[in-house]
Amino acid sequence: MNISFAFKNFEASDHLKKYARRRMEKLGRFFGKSAGLEVSVVLTVDKFRHRCEVTVSGEGLHIKATEQTTDMYAAIDLVTDKIEAQIKRQVSRVKEQRRTARNADVDVFTYNLDAQPEESQTVVGTDRFAPKPMHLDEAIMQLDSIGGEFLVFLNAENNRVNVVYRRRTAGYALIDPVL
Repeated sequence: MNISFAFKNFEASDHLKKYARRRMEKLGRFFGKSAGLEVSVVLTVDKFRHRCEVTVSGEGLHIKATEQTTDMYAAIDLVTDKIEAQIKRQVSRVKEQRRTARNADVDVFTYNLDAQPEESQTVVGTDRFAPKPMHLDEAIMQLDSIGGEFLVFLNAENNRVNVVYRRRTAGYALIDPVL
């Protein structure tokens, strides 16, 4: 995690720099050993207003928070609490998406290979497309919006091509091929 500081309209003391760095490094516990995270901290003083702006970006994440008070240390504490709450919300969303995807129902169809093949069928046309990465719930919403029977998409969680289709009885099913 790379932390960069910018100070506007004042010269920061060493104690303030250490305090801000310590508070921002505590945010790293939510991400583990992620080296691809950038944290930008801008501390500004305008007369009696002390403002702290923090931007966390990297790994598909962009979180920004601003807080201002009459004390710079209090502003740092408040903005750190805001960032922490946003990170916790983001992590819980990802966990919930994984949990719902894991519990998705999949139908398995069996075929009788000994049966006589019917007349041969020819391929009339070919469609080519580049599937965009999306989560299962987004794919279901997309399927509902286009009103089709099935949707081929690139699963953002496991980077595999999946098919979600509308079941005849009720609900949806997912085809997730494992190669």
